[in-house]
Amino acid sequence: MANARANGRIPKFQRVMVVSAHPDDPDFGAGGAIARLADGGAEVTYVIVTDGRQGGEDPRQKDAELIAVRKKEQRAAAKVLGVKNIEFLGYKDGHLAPDLKLRRDIVREIRKYKPELVITHIPGRVLDAPMGGSHPDHLAVGEATMAAVYPDSRNPRAFRSLLRQGYEPHEVKEVWIPFWTMGDYLVDITPTLDRKIAALRKHKSQVAKPGREWDFEKFMRKRHRDVGKKAGYQYAESFKRITV
Repeated sequence: MANARANGRIPKFQRVMVVSAHPDDPDFGAGGAIARLADGGAEVTYVIVTDGRQGGEDPRQKDAELIAVRKKEQRAAAKVLGVKNIEFLGYKDGHLAPDLKLRRDIVREIRKYKPELVITHIPGRVLDAPMGGSHPDHLAVGEATMAAVYPDSRNPRAFRSLLRQGYEPHEVKEVWIPFWTMGDYLVDITPTLDRKIAALRKHKSQVAKPGREWDFEKFMRKRHRDVGKKAGYQYAESFKRITV
């Protein structure tokens, strides 16, 4: 595991993939680090697994309307952070399981874009962190992505139909998992926190819900300030860094 007190530099990658359950998850979980990776020359791809249809408070709103809104918001947020590509897999929000179909679809994206680094959710419930981080869709995506990274993506005998479609095996080098405040690899996001917040503002359907507005900027600044203190940074994001 990497030292949490490493200097402010982060490794250089040519290709990075962020696999997340819902629109807005990559930006909340790792937006500052994503912006730094993109600034360092990485081609960043988002894979958004679900359609986001449950991310609202009005049961009368049409699913298709909210799905379209959340796609538009995610594209706008990704542009702020320098993300080059977005793939929407279109799974039904709130209905995920880490099954073979989901694994295969994530393997396809990994083999298509060939990332050196994959960022995804924690593949298990964390009881001493806020409940939102253990959304069932997050758990499913985290577990399916870890299985897709190893052994599936590198194994030519896994999902052989993908070989026939031209998706050759690929070995991911690292996985980073946003880990609230308890990770052992801290990324200095002091230069990019303002962009992270600007990206989150694009998710208006999530941060400005009528009757449930919240000062997310104040929340994020405090959270990242508290994490940064552990390594002498003004602001930081916390990850588990895994070498594959």
